[in-house]
Amino acid sequence: MIGNFAPRQCGIATFTTDLSTAVSALGIREAAEKSEEFECIVLAMNDPGRRHAYPRQVRFELGEADLPCYRRAADFLNVNAVDVVSLQHEYGIFGGKAGRYILDTLRELRMPVVTTLHTILAAPDAAQKAVMDEIVTLSERLVVMSEDGAALLGRVHGVDRGRVDVIPHGIPALPATRGQKEALGVAGQPLLLTFGLLSPDKGIEHVIDALPAILREFPTAVYFIVGATHPHVKERDGESYRIALENRAVRLGVEGHVRFCNRFVSHEELVAFLSAADIYLTPYLKSEQITSGTLAYAVGSGKAVLSTPYRYARELLADGRGILVPVADAAAIADGAIALLSNDSLRKSVEVSALAYGQKMAWPVVAASYLTTFSNAQKAFGSWARAGARAHSLTKRVPDLPELNLQHLRRMTDGTGMLQHAAFQLPRYEDGYCIDDNARALLFATVVEEAGVEDPQEIRSLASRYLAFVHYAFNRSNGRFRNFMSYSRVWLEECGSEDSHGRTLWALGTVVGSTIDRGQRSLAVDLFIAALPATLSFTSPRSWAYTILGIDRYLRAYKGDSSVQAIGAALAEKLVARFRASSTPSWPWFEDRLTYCNPRLPEALLLAGSWCENPEMSDIGLEALEWLTGEQRGADGSFAPIGSDGFYVRGGAKARFDQQSVEACAMVSAALTAEAKTGQRHWRGRARWAFGWFLGNNELQLPVYDAATGGCRDGLHADRVNENQGAEATLSFLMARTDLHLAEHAVSAIPRAPASSPLLCELAADAN
Repeated sequence: MIGNFAPRQCGIATFTTDLSTAVSALGIREAAEKSEEFECIVLAMNDPGRRHAYPRQVRFELGEADLPCYRRAADFLNVNAVDVVSLQHEYGIFGGKAGRYILDTLRELRMPVVTTLHTILAAPDAAQKAVMDEIVTLSERLVVMSEDGAALLGRVHGVDRGRVDVIPHGIPALPATRGQKEALGVAGQPLLLTFGLLSPDKGIEHVIDALPAILREFPTAVYFIVGATHPHVKERDGESYRIALENRAVRLGVEGHVRFCNRFVSHEELVAFLSAADIYLTPYLKSEQITSGTLAYAVGSGKAVLSTPYRYARELLADGRGILVPVADAAAIADGAIALLSNDSLRKSVEVSALAYGQKMAWPVVAASYLTTFSNAQKAFGSWARAGARAHSLTKRVPDLPELNLQHLRRMTDGTGMLQHAAFQLPRYEDGYCIDDNARALLFATVVEEAGVEDPQEIRSLASRYLAFVHYAFNRSNGRFRNFMSYSRVWLEECGSEDSHGRTLWALGTVVGSTIDRGQRSLAVDLFIAALPATLSFTSPRSWAYTILGIDRYLRAYKGDSSVQAIGAALAEKLVARFRASSTPSWPWFEDRLTYCNPRLPEALLLAGSWCENPEMSDIGLEALEWLTGEQRGADGSFAPIGSDGFYVRGGAKARFDQQSVEACAMVSAALTAEAKTGQRHWRGRARWAFGWFLGNNELQLPVYDAATGGCRDGLHADRVNENQGAEATLSFLMARTDLHLAEHAVSAIPRAPASSPLLCELAADAN
C-alpha cells in the first residue's frame, strides 16, 4: 500500500492504517487455510523534512518532494515481487504539480495497481486532469466510495464503469449506545458534534451562526468541535480559522456553548464523543467532496446526522439516514437541529436507518471487497501481460472494452421483434417496431454468433426472431421492404424508405455470408436476391452505401456471383459520380452537407474498391474519411459527431448537438475498415477515439452508454444526455463494441462459405 500512514495525523493516514490492518487480518486468515503466505507492506508518504515513528509494516518512506525517491520506490516494489499495489490517491499528498511525482512510480511498476480515489474533481484544471488521466490509465482497477464518485469518474475522465469498484469507506467497531455525557461534563444537555481536521472549507462558522436559534429552543445545548487544525492549513495560516470561530462565538454570545478540543483524538476518545452526541454535523462548503471518513464514522455509529449536500453526503444519507440542508444556511441548520432534538421519533428513525446501513461499512466487510478487487486486478493484469501489451513506462494503455451486456437488448425484444423506442430503459409500445432496428439487431446477432462471444443458443434464437420480422416486412408485390409496424402488428405503409431498404440488405448479406443454420441462410439468400434490384433506382447515397456493405458481406460467401457484383459496382460508381460533382479541395464530400451515418459512404467505397479492382474508389473513400475525421473532432479533441439539430450545410454553421450514436458506430466501423485496407495502425486509434464517445470522452464528458442497464442513451443534447435508451442507440453501441472486439482479438466475424452461386446452392439442395 502507498499512502499516508499513522502516526501521521490526517484522514488518509487513518484510512490507510485501518485498511492495511483489516486486509492483513483477513488475508493472513484466508492464506493460512490454503497453506499460503500473505503479507501487507506499506510505503508511507512523509511531509517535506518530517519523519515519523512508523510501525514495522512500513517498509519504505517517500519524501513528498523527493522525486528520485519515487523512482526508488518502484524499484523496491519490483525487486520485492509485490503482487498488487494499492495506491491511496489524494492530490495533496504527492509532490510535483497536481501530485504528478507519483506517476514516476506507477510508470515503472511490473505488477497491477489498484487506486483508491479519495478525491475526484468535477472541474479539474489542466494539470489535475492530465495527472488523473494517466493514473486511471496505469491502474488496473479503481476504487471509489460512492456510486456518485463512479459516475463522476466516467464523466470527467472517460473511465469505463466496468473498471471501477464501489467499496464503502470502512469504519471500526463503534458502539451504538448513549453515554459519556457525564465524563464530558454535559450531563443532561443536548450535544451537537463535529470532528476532524479543521480547515476553512468545513463551514463550521454556519453552525455557530445557527446556535442562537437552537439555544432559544434548547437553552442548554452545547456544540463540540473536535480536532486539530489541518497541518497544511496550520503551516500556511496558523490557527487563524479556529480563532475566527472563537471570535464569532463571542460576537454572537454563544461562547459558553461552543467547546473546542484542539488535538488529534485517539480512537477511544472518538468513540466517547460519538457515544455522547445527539446530532453529528458536517456543514462542508465544497459540494464535490466524494468521501468523508468522519461522516462514515457517524453513520456507522448510528448517529442522527445533519449535513450539507456534498456528493458523499447525498448518497450516504439517502433514504432517511440523515437530514440535508443547503450550504452556508444557518437558518436551515437551526431548523434541522431543532427538528431532530424535539422529535424523538424522527431522531430514532434516522439513527436506526444509519446504523443498519453502517453494517456493510465495517472494516472486515470492506477488507473482503478489497481482496476481491486485488484478485480481479491480478487476473486482468496477467491476461494483458500475456498479450504483450502491458502499459507501464511512458506508454498509456487503452482502456478495456466494457463487458458485453445484452440485458437491454433482451428488454427491447418481444415475440414480434425489436421494439423501436424507449422511455428511459422501458420499451415504448406505442411506437411499435421498424425494420431499421430489426435489421440492425439481425446484423449484430449474426456477427456476435459468428464471433462466438455470447451464448450461441440465445443469440441464434434472437437472430431468428429478427430475421422472421424482416421476412414478414418484405412486400413481394413491389420488391420493397415495409418499415413501420404498430404494436398491434399492423403495417403502417406498403413501402419503406430507401435507407431502411439498403440497411436491411446489409443485414441480409451478413446472414448470407455467415455459417448459421442452413434454413436461415437460405431464407436470407432468397430475400437478398429478390430485394436487391430495386436499389438501382434509388437516389439516396446512404441507401447505396448500405447496399454495398451488404453486397460486400454477400460476396465473401459467393464471390463468383457476377450479377450481384455488377449491381454493387453500379452503386459504387454512383457514389463516385456524386463525389466528383460535389467535392472541392476544401469540401471533399459526396453532398453539399453532412447529415447522419456519414462514415458509411467512404467505408462503402473502401470495400467496393477491392472487389471492383478500382483504386480510385478506394482513394476517394480514404480521402473523404480523412476529411470527415477532422470535421468531427471537437475543440477538446474528443469525437464530436455532426449534430442532428440542423446538421452541417456547406458554408453554414456546424450543428454541435444533438449528437447521435449511429455516427460514432459508423466511425468505428469505417476506421477499422480503413485499417484493414491500408494496414495503417493509426486508424485503430481513431476507432478507439470514436468509441470513447460512448464512454464519456465527448464534449460534455458524460457517458452515453449505461453499463448498469446494458442500454445506450439516445444521444447528447447541448446540456445533458438523452436518458431514453432506444433500439438504434443501443444497437449502435453493441455493434461498435463488437467491431472493436473482433479487430483487437483478430477474430474473423464472417467465415468464408463455399464460393458457389445461390442458384447452384438451391439446385443442389433441391436435388438432395
